[in-house]
Amino acid sequence: MRRDTIFYKLFKQFPLLLFELVDEPPPEAENYQFESVEVKETAFRIDGVFLPPANAVTKTVFFAEVQFQKDDELYHRFFSELFLFLYRHSIRYDDWFGVLIFGSRSLEPTSSMIHRALLESGQVRRVYLDELGDLRQQPLGLGLMLLTNVTSETEAVEGARFLLEQARQQSEQAIIDLVTTILVYKFSNLSREEIAAMLGLNLEEPRAILEAKEEGKVEGERTIVLRLLNRRVGNIPDALLSQIQGLSVEQLEALGDALLDFSTLADLEGWLQGQPRG
Repeated sequence: MRRDTIFYKLFKQFPLLLFELVDEPPPEAENYQFESVEVKETAFRIDGVFLPPANAVTKTVFFAEVQFQKDDELYHRFFSELFLFLYRHSIRYDDWFGVLIFGSRSLEPTSSMIHRALLESGQVRRVYLDELGDLRQQPLGLGLMLLTNVTSETEAVEGARFLLEQARQQSEQAIIDLVTTILVYKFSNLSREEIAAMLGLNLEEPRAILEAKEEGKVEGERTIVLRLLNRRVGNIPDALLSQIQGLSVEQLEALGDALLDFSTLADLEGWLQGQPRG
């Protein structure tokens, strides 16, 4: 499951979710805007930036990173991107805070010694989803985060049904959509009818499933692939971006696998040249 895509959707629709993980959220938390920000003249793209409203008393910018696989370069990259962003926008913000969300503690980089001053500064919080407890005991937003981390099929379905019931009681259609989207990604081998039956949904309300299969999956795959390509080969020229925009979801998934072996733009160009044109 492409969990980066799920968290992008979560934060985009519910920016307040991040502040449920922060001990002292800013007074203007409900007015923060979530963005994916490209830092010009570098190969960096920061996926989780929460920008304060223009009228905020203290303009604190929040950075979020979600990690579901081992990456020993994570802290190097996260803090490089963070401080480069602040350098480019030094006049706009007064302070910063970083939130690193791990599926489990075991996914942290092997060594954090070189970054200990930052990690222990009080400006960074590390969150381990598998240590937050039962999703049924959490607010709806955190429950969604925990659902992405459930590995058991039975527990995932039971947790999804619980969240759906809570969302219905609170008339939270967006939550219903996201619960369904998460299950679509988890059980990609099932049809929308099978997923609807699994969740107890009427086939007359499959909007979220269709979104996930059509718009969400294509856009989600493209977002993740572009992010990974930027990290592997640097900034991508407009001509190649245009070709990537035209790829089908199956081609994007294939590119996501192939790019792990890329080291230069020439590798990307060669791969794209081998793809059939629509």
